Amino acid sequence: MTQQLTKPPTSRPRARRIRVAGVVAYLAALATWVALFGLPKQTLFVIGWMWLAGVAWDLRRPWRDHLAFLRDWWPIAALLVVYLYSRGLSDDLTFVSVHVTEPIAADRWLFRGTVPTEWLQSHLCGTPCERSSAPRWYDVVLTTVYYSHFFVSLIVGGVLWVRDRAVWIGYMRRYVSLTALALAVYIVYPMAPPWMAARDGHLSPDVHRITGRGWWDLGHSGGSVRGTGGGAHEQFSAVGNQVAAMPSLHAALALFVATFAVLHWRSPWRWVVLGYPLAMSFALVYYAEHYVIDILAGFLAAAVVMLGWGAWERRGRRRARRR
Repeated sequence: MTQQLTKPPTSRPRARRIRVAGVVAYLAALATWVALFGLPKQTLFVIGWMWLAGVAWDLRRPWRDHLAFLRDWWPIAALLVVYLYSRGLSDDLTFVSVHVTEPIAADRWLFRGTVPTEWLQSHLCGTPCERSSAPRWYDVVLTTVYYSHFFVSLIVGGVLWVRDRAVWIGYMRRYVSLTALALAVYIVYPMAPPWMAARDGHLSPDVHRITGRGWWDLGHSGGSVRGTGGGAHEQFSAVGNQVAAMPSLHAALALFVATFAVLHWRSPWRWVVLGYPLAMSFALVYYAEHYVIDILAGFLAAAVVMLGWGAWERRGRRRARRR
């Protein structure tokens, strides 16, 4: 069922001027926020800026239409905040220990004795391999891909909400379920990522967490790339769990978004989007955020969630037809 939003009659030239003014004001506000606080990558901020983008795009709509967005999205935002804090607290639970050596052994078995993170950093990172060293062109691309995780899946949800609420409901069911599944695994199987394993002597000491390397020249504060450290929104994410590496939610959501696009788009170019989870996976392994085994587990989680909800919805449609 497509969103039914009222639009008051307005002359076309005047409507265009109103829209341009709204978009310009929105972009100015967003640019100011980024300059002062960095990228608004936390869930509440992303959803808030999405809402403001909708308001700015059509200021002519009645406020009840704009408030409909908040009505539909606040439960999602609340659940994702619960996820954020639960994820941050899960590594404080003492009934399981942090796993370090198993994923290293798994990657070595998959790649005949080689740990891909060690190999990639030794060949692509340079000497010394540091986060603050001069980035290569592919570092800029891969860092951009990595940080797109915080925006892409929610922005796709926002577009779907505007275009077709029924499709949006199906999309968000899968998004929230995938996030919840990952959280459950984080709690029962806390696992150190490669950069932490290297820090503690389980991998080569030359392995470093260089995630923000591609954006280093955009400015930094306290040793972090602007938008990846400092600012109120980053203090909010201080509850993040450093040992929530299995499965990779970055990889899982990237595959989910790409697969959803392939299934719902009709363009022959839709298959190109499958490059997104591949690029995300490469960045995660190269930047020492995840092992390959984490990526595969993330892909499996995305497949389980999508196949499970697909079967549930088909069953519901069959029941409806029989009535």
